[in-house]
Amino acid sequence: MSASSKSTHRRAAAWKFLVLMILASSLAACTLLPGAEPARTFILPVGAQAPSSNAPLDATLQVATPRANAILKNRRILVMPSSNELSVYKGARWSTDVPVLLRDRLIEAFRQSGRLTGVFAGSAPVRSDFMLLSELDAFHSEYQADTPWVVIRLDAQLIEGASRRLLANRYFTVRIKSEGTRIESVVDAFGRAADELSEQLLDWGLANIADHVES
Repeated sequence: MSASSKSTHRRAAAWKFLVLMILASSLAACTLLPGAEPARTFILPVGAQAPSSNAPLDATLQVATPRANAILKNRRILVMPSSNELSVYKGARWSTDVPVLLRDRLIEAFRQSGRLTGVFAGSAPVRSDFMLLSELDAFHSEYQADTPWVVIRLDAQLIEGASRRLLANRYFTVRIKSEGTRIESVVDAFGRAADELSEQLLDWGLANIADHVES
């Protein structure tokens, strides 16, 4: 091997060694940095609901994803520790965006009732007899006397599918007390609040659908 070749080989070996030392140093430094706290992912608890004993209705329903502002349209679990101040539970999130989470809960409630021929998400490529539109105004916990209460507020509109005519409108407000301050207790309260909202909206929606189907 010529002197020039030996010199080139030594320089290449030195560069390789330097690169390996830099990589090793970087990895060592990374291990000293505190790791990000892994987020716990929660689903919305669902209570058992018995099928309705009322006669089934020959009608289909599409449930659209509720409209919501940017604060609500994400996976964060919101809390209001004091008046007019919104924060989040650190290290915790919902399994999907809040409006989708609530839409799926409402769809499940209508399906479990067994009253309708079919119940679909608003994005489904089907034409339905009725549509349920809504706007989500609140989906958070707020403190009263050091105790969190879950608050859900929803403005709902029942629309005739073919004409897009507004048939009924109602504003729902649900408040449920949490049994504790831990995130698990708060999530359970969210589930009970969603169940209460679903029950109220189900009774209202089916009564109005029945009025128009039977008229």
